[in-house]
Amino acid sequence: MFVIHYIHQSEDPLSPEHPERMMSLSIAPPSGTTFTSKSSFLGIRIPKITVARASSASTQPFKSLVVKMGKREEELKEIRTKTTEELQEEIVDLKGELFMLRLQRSARNEFKSSEFLRMRKRIARMLTVKRERELEEGINKRISRKLDRKWKKSIVPRPPPSLIKLREEEAAEEAKESAS
Repeated sequence: MFVIHYIHQSEDPLSPEHPERMMSLSIAPPSGTTFTSKSSFLGIRIPKITVARASSASTQPFKSLVVKMGKREEELKEIRTKTTEELQEEIVDLKGELFMLRLQRSARNEFKSSEFLRMRKRIARMLTVKRERELEEGINKRISRKLDRKWKKSIVPRPPPSLIKLREEEAAEEAKESAS
């Protein structure tokens, strides 16, 4: 049985002038019986807490974090300057790029795995700005979903910009080979 004794705590309980006022914890067996435990609990380990001095190496990650936040804010400002139609076109392009990355991954070609997260976040930011504009116009969720469905049906499938660029490069190489 655990018994916790509280002794008058109107002042600082850990003050060295009044050791009798400190909080104490004692284990006392109940009167008339002995305490037998069948538990495998052996106690709690409390790791030592070490205080590390701040150095230039530990402050470096914070500087890069601040730069990233600045870049994100700049990116949001750039996104907000675009019209809704431009946003929709860029969303389609980015989704196509994301699809190309997935194809590269499935074909085990070289790709940067960080690009997936970066593109998905950029798409999400654009969709968020688009939704913010809808809210400003007073468009509720239901109508917004209908507009999204209508927009998705109106999308004309086209290759992503990276694939177009790749095809142009291949055509240029073939032209060089046929010319020589």
